[in-house]
Formats: sequence, structure tokens, C-alpha cells
Amino acid sequence: MEKILKADPSLGFHMEGYWVWCGSVLKQADGYHMFASRWPKDHPMFEGYVFTSEIVHAFSPDPLGPYIFRETVLPTGNPKDWNGRMAHNPTVLRYGDRILLYYIATTYDEADPFASPNREQLQGEVYRKIRIGLAIADSPEGPWTHLPGPILEPVPGAWDAMVVTNPAPCVLPDGRIYLYYRSNTPKGLRIGVAAADRPEGPYRRLSPDPVLEGFNVEDPFAWHDGKQFHIWAKDMEGTITGEVHAGAHFISDDGISWKFLEKAYSRSIRNLDGETIRLGSLERPQLLMDESGRPEYLFAAAADGPGGFRNAFNTWNIAISLNQ
Repeated sequence: MEKILKADPSLGFHMEGYWVWCGSVLKQADGYHMFASRWPKDHPMFEGYVFTSEIVHAFSPDPLGPYIFRETVLPTGNPKDWNGRMAHNPTVLRYGDRILLYYIATTYDEADPFASPNREQLQGEVYRKIRIGLAIADSPEGPWTHLPGPILEPVPGAWDAMVVTNPAPCVLPDGRIYLYYRSNTPKGLRIGVAAADRPEGPYRRLSPDPVLEGFNVEDPFAWHDGKQFHIWAKDMEGTITGEVHAGAHFISDDGISWKFLEKAYSRSIRNLDGETIRLGSLERPQLLMDESGRPEYLFAAAADGPGGFRNAFNTWNIAISLNQ
């Protein structure tokens, strides 16, 4: 079943002079609050994200946008903090009467990393210091209290020893949280899971191995519908969905053993005139549910260009109505 209805690429969240990525939305009485990543377009996209990405808050009275920038939430700006210099991959959700913001972050001492004579080496070192963190507030307007340390770190000698990134929290009916995440392995990108009884943790891995073993995916978004677990993730090679970087929908009864269900979305979308547009990227899927818990809107990082974020000229967060 085709899930994506028509979309207006001119809406969503754009910022002149910035790469815009990620994008997770919370519905409130006053409208829709988006938490996204941005960083200046002064440098190539990937290199710039590793060093200078920050998480920002934007708002729109309409779920499709346009979203208007309000404030920067993270990083802290203090290089001595583990989350002092870069923050990325926000996912926002409501947990009881609190707002949870999961993210990744890192830090470094260099005042200007782009001027470093060993910039490539430094970029690798900073990337490998990425950890998953949590910030908590009573309102999307803040103030935000970020936990003083990461909630999930790599395990030396394990399959996820290199990095933990792409956090995808899933709240179970009993209040427990399954935190899905991605790491890099010689076999490709893999997804693991840790669980906690409360948002602050501790988070304990439920399996010593990846839980989506055999599937080369990243950018998971996870939810529980009251009966089953669901994940939408980016198909890295097109071997799952038949389209490179399309969305793959997986289901599970226990949150550990998964099977592929169907193709969730394509990088080809229709504009308001019904014309098919092939996006260079449609990544980092984030869903907003309706009152019954069904996916109602898809928010995703979009890019123009011939394909792949490294070849993008412009990026933004696109908002798309879904066919239920």
C-alpha cells in the first residue's frame, strides 16, 4: 500500500545558510514543535556535521509547516562537557508529564577544528567519541536538563565497539523503554537494543549481538502499537526494499527477533500538482502518531542533488501526510 500522500517540498523546515537534518516533532495544544539538527554550510555536509551540528527547536501551527526557528537547545558550548561541541540525531517524545529528548553528542578541545593540520584524523577521533544522551523538560519550550553523562556508550571488544548512534527510543505499554541504536561493523550498519525501566536508566543491552542481524540499515525509528514492535529504517543497499535508501518496515513480537514486512516509503514523492519528484535523500524517518497511535505524518531529512547526502546542494526537513 502506498503510504505517502502528496508533499510540498517548500514547506517543512528550511534555514538559509544551514544544512538541516533529522527532525522530530511533538504535538502540543499550541501547535507542532520540531527538534532538528543544523550546521553552517561553510563546510562540506558530513565534515561540518561531525564538528558543528547543533539541535534546534522550531515551531509551526500546521504539522506540514513551514517551521520557524526558535532556539538552540544543544550542545552545551563547554568543551569539557561530553556533549559540549556537537549534538545531533534528536528524537523527542512525551513520557507521562515529561518531554524526553534523545540525541547523540561529542566534544573536542580545538577552537577551530577546520584549521587543524590533521583535520581528517581529528574528524575520526571526534566521531568515535560520539555517545547517546538524554535531555528532559516539562515543556518543549524548556528549560532542558541534560543528564551529566551519556546513557549509552560503546562496549570495547563487542560488535558495537566503534560507536553508538541513531538513538530510537520505544516506550512499551508498561513504561519500559527499549532504546534501539546503530553501530558500524565490517558487515555493514547494524541495529542493537538496550532497555531501561525509567528514562534516566540504567540502559542494559538485551542481546550481545545486533537484533536486526543480516539487514544493512541505519536511521531506525521504533514504536510499539500495543501488540507489536515496529521499526522503519533506511535500506542502505536496496537489497531489502528494492530501492537504495528507501524505507524498510520491520515488525517484531518481542523487540529482539525481527522480520521485514514491507517497503515503507520511497525517495520518489509527489508534489501538490501530482508530479513525481526524485529526492536525493529521504532519511532519518521520524513519525508523528494520531490519537489512536497510528502513523499520521512522516518527517524526514531531505536533500536535492543526484543522490546521497554527500552530493547535496541543499537539505531540509520535509513533512509528509501518510495514508493510513
